[in-house]
Amino acid sequence: MDNNYKKDSLSLIGAVALGTGVMIGAGIFALLGQVAELSGNLFPLAFIAGAIISGFSAYGYIKLSNAFPSSGGIAMYLVKAYGKGTVAASGALLMAFSMIINESLVARTFGSYTLQLFNVGNNSVWVPILGVLLIVGAFLINISGNNIIGKSSLVMAIIKVGGIAIFAIGALYAAGFYFQAAITLSNSTEYATTDYLGALALSILAYKGFTTITNSGGEITNPKKNVGRAIIISLLVCTILYLLVAFAVSSNLTISEIVAAKDYSLAEASKPAFGKYGLWFTVGIAIVATISGIIASIFAVSRMTAMLTDMKLIPHKHFGMPGNVQKHMLVYVAIIAIILTIFFDLSRIASLGAIFYLVMDIGIQWGILRNLRKEVKANSAIIIIAILLDVIVLCAFLWIKASSDITVIIVAFVAMTLILSGERWFLTTDKHNQDSE
Repeated sequence: MDNNYKKDSLSLIGAVALGTGVMIGAGIFALLGQVAELSGNLFPLAFIAGAIISGFSAYGYIKLSNAFPSSGGIAMYLVKAYGKGTVAASGALLMAFSMIINESLVARTFGSYTLQLFNVGNNSVWVPILGVLLIVGAFLINISGNNIIGKSSLVMAIIKVGGIAIFAIGALYAAGFYFQAAITLSNSTEYATTDYLGALALSILAYKGFTTITNSGGEITNPKKNVGRAIIISLLVCTILYLLVAFAVSSNLTISEIVAAKDYSLAEASKPAFGKYGLWFTVGIAIVATISGIIASIFAVSRMTAMLTDMKLIPHKHFGMPGNVQKHMLVYVAIIAIILTIFFDLSRIASLGAIFYLVMDIGIQWGILRNLRKEVKANSAIIIIAILLDVIVLCAFLWIKASSDITVIIVAFVAMTLILSGERWFLTTDKHNQDSE
C-alpha cells in the first residue's frame, strides 16, 4: 500500500469533511432540480424522507465499521458477509461504479454552474469539457496523498457549508419565507405515488456520500468510534443544509422554473433574491462544492478498488505505469469518470448511480441480516426496515424509468450482468491459475 495512506492520518473532522464533500457536491447542486421534477411542491420533504431512509441504511454501516474498521471498508464488509467470491466482488464493484458515476454527475454539474457566469447555454460542449478538466485536476490532487486531500477537503467543506447556509438563509429572508409555508405545502395530485418514491431514490443518492467515510476507515483516528460519529454528523449537517436550500429555492422559483433550470437550479434561484451578485456568489460556492466532492470521491473509490486488487477480487494490469496499485486505480477511476462525463447527461448519470447504489445497499443489508447480525450486534428489525425501504424505492424508480427512459434500465442491467459474469469468470480463472502453480 502507498505510504501516503497511513493509519490515523484522518481526524474526525477530516472524515466528516470527506463525507459532506461528496454529499453536498452531488445532493444540492446536481439533484435538487431532478427531485423537484418528480415530486413537485413536496420536493423539500423528499430530502427529509431520504435522510430517514439513509439513516436506517447507515445503521448497518456503523455496526460494520465498529466491528471491522478498514480502508476500502465496503469491500471488506461484503467479504465478511458473503466470503471471498463473486457476490462480494460484484457488490463492491457496483459500489465503486456508483461512486464513479457520482463523480461524472458532479463534474457535469460543475460545468453547468460555471457556464452560468458567462450566460452560455447548458447544452454547450463546454459542460463536458469543464467537467473533464475538473476530474483531471482532482486526480492530480489525489496523487499527492492524504495530507493534501484532508486539508483541501476541510477548507472547502467550511467554505461551502458556510456559503450554502448564507445563500439559503438570505434567499429565504428575501422571499419573505415563514415556517407555516414549510408545513402547508400543497399536496399536488399531479404526481403518482411512484413519482414520489422515485424522488426518494434520487434524494437517497444525495446522502450516499456517507459511505465515503467507511471506505477510509483504516485511516481515521480511533475508527471504532469515529467512523460512526463521522457518518452521523455528516448526515445531520447535510439534512439541515438540504432543507434550507430546498425551501430557499422553492420560495424564489415555481416548480416549472426549477425543472427548467434543474441542472443549475440554485444559480437560477439566486437571481430573484440577490441579482447578479447572488449569481456569482452561488456559482462560486457550487464550484467549491463540486471540486471538493470530486476530490473526496476519487480518493475513496481508489482506496476501495486498490483493496479489491490486493484481495485478488478484481484483475489488474500495470500497462507499464510507474507506482503502485493505488496510483494505478486513480488513473482508471479518472478515465472511466471522464468517459461518463463526455457521453451521459445529468439525468441519466443520476439514475444509473441510484440504481447501482440501491442494489448494492440491499446486498450489504441482507448480508448483515443473514450472516453478520450477531457478530456486529445489529438489531434485526432496523436492518429489515432498511431492506424493505430500499426495495420499495428501487422498484418504484425502475417503474418510472421503464416508462420514461428504458435505456437507463437496459444500460444498468447490461452493466450489472457484465460485472457479475466477468467476476465469475475472473475468479474461476484466477483460482485455476493459482491451483496450477
